[in-house]
Amino acid sequence: MPTIDIIDLNRRKVGAAELRPEVFGVEVKTSVLHEVVVMQEANRRQGTASTKTRSIVSGTGRKPYKQKHTGRARAGSIRSPVWRHGGIVFGPHPRDYGYSIPQGKARGAVRAALSAKVRDGGLLVLEDLPESDGKTKSLAAMLKVLSLKGKTLIVAGGEQDLLRRAAANLSPVTVVQPEGVNVRDLLLHDTVLIARRDLARLEEAWA
Repeated sequence: MPTIDIIDLNRRKVGAAELRPEVFGVEVKTSVLHEVVVMQEANRRQGTASTKTRSIVSGTGRKPYKQKHTGRARAGSIRSPVWRHGGIVFGPHPRDYGYSIPQGKARGAVRAALSAKVRDGGLLVLEDLPESDGKTKSLAAMLKVLSLKGKTLIVAGGEQDLLRRAAANLSPVTVVQPEGVNVRDLLLHDTVLIARRDLARLEEAWA
């Protein structure tokens, strides 16, 4: 059974915790991680790109000039796609890019990403995460003491409005619930920071 050190806010070891192997000790398949991240990115797309076809673009329906004896190519509408300011052929229209994959595969990918974080030393377990005062300065100071310079994913349970407010102005910091962790965030952030009390909740959610 894998274990991990528990540290205090000064990054001193104060204990150790056993990690559930079915969550933090599974095989990491990069192909599955890639598939889930692509799905997440597709679901994040707004799909609001829109163009106007010849039936929508503004302009009269009158024939612009007579058919013959002008020396010009025949034309029936100024809204034709070959004309400037005409309609767009096969352009994008609002659509939903989202799709889903089997739930078992998606949950397995989260477990694999968590296992990869433990393997690479990217999981930090705090003895206790202090209650936030909602100030960015305080959170930045805590992360500095912990020597966390890269992107940090803070996993915290309960109502964390003040913590989210403090992290709002720190672009490298993201706050999520234990049940809300996902593959994209786990791979995007260098370090996952979690309190000891929330580690059991994380394992319970993804076992």
